[in-house]
Amino acid sequence: MLRHLGQHGGGVLVYTRSLLDHLLAQGTDHEFILLYQDAAHLGSYAHIDRVTERVSPHRSRLGWDQVAVPGLLRSTGADVVFNPKYSLPLASAIPGVFVCHGLDWYVMPEGSRWIDRLSHRLLIPRYARKADRIIAVSETARDHVLEFLKIPAERVETVHLGVDPRFHVTPTEEARRAARARFHLPEKYFFYCGQIYPPKNFARIVRAFAQVGPPNGYSLVVAGSHTWLSEHEVGLIDDLGLRPWVVETGWVDRDSLPVLYDLATALIMPSLYEACPSPILEAMAMGCPIVTADRYGTAELAGPAAVLVDPEDVEAIAEGMTKVLADDDLRAAIVSAGRERVRRFTWEKAASRTLDVLADAARSRAE
Repeated sequence: MLRHLGQHGGGVLVYTRSLLDHLLAQGTDHEFILLYQDAAHLGSYAHIDRVTERVSPHRSRLGWDQVAVPGLLRSTGADVVFNPKYSLPLASAIPGVFVCHGLDWYVMPEGSRWIDRLSHRLLIPRYARKADRIIAVSETARDHVLEFLKIPAERVETVHLGVDPRFHVTPTEEARRAARARFHLPEKYFFYCGQIYPPKNFARIVRAFAQVGPPNGYSLVVAGSHTWLSEHEVGLIDDLGLRPWVVETGWVDRDSLPVLYDLATALIMPSLYEACPSPILEAMAMGCPIVTADRYGTAELAGPAAVLVDPEDVEAIAEGMTKVLADDDLRAAIVSAGRERVRRFTWEKAASRTLDVLADAARSRAE
């Protein structure tokens, strides 16, 4: 189910495209039927053997999931239906698997819009009960599926994300100069990468940066976009007089992103909630020091390869930022630990494990 291929940016889209590419490269005898909402995607994978593409241009997301997809599936003879996002066709008799990218709207509901909270409370539990298997992108996500959705543990499998190979390549000096010119990058900067909405804790990042950045001649580069309930947080940049010290690049394409990590003093990501944040993996692969939260998916991924801080304490975040500036031995230690740790996160492994889960779901219904 590839309805969300047309969405702009975001970790789920990166996950879907990366996983799909590696699923199709596994060299198995499995056949893949790719279901699209947008006809513009037809032909994207037609050059690959064992791939069939189908489209149903149903306008609404719910209608596509619950009406269009069952219609497409009836003629396919599929053994299992897989959605890399949070839904399944409730009326389909085919075994189903979906991916849980985190349950922040349960952990901190105040960080979501009311309409989204309503949708999640009504629909996600139904999808979870329907699923023969749920793939959780981290142990954090798995724990929350068990806690909030009350799904039997044997039906929930953890499969971590991988890291794109481009984040294992050291940029050239030419690429660094081009990135500085294109994105107006300052000489010294902390780096924030991702959307901005309440779980990202952007207000405390800005307040901590105000204490550490300008006094030491460091800027803040923000790569991403504002999404919802975050206007007041972004407004702190101007309220605190930090505009000359902040560069907002907007969304950065995947080819350009590695060099922004490479040039950064540190990635700053003390989120209130993350399940499996790809910037942590990308920063470790690029040798970029990390300051992140001491809980949930950030701590799970980073482990000893980061400065872990209390994300609810501005002073603790500021102290973590100061440590990576002042302690060269600490910087070297966490960079080395990150390069070693990130080796366990590959898309080849994620695709192989995902295929195992899909096959297991198909067998469980057959039995």
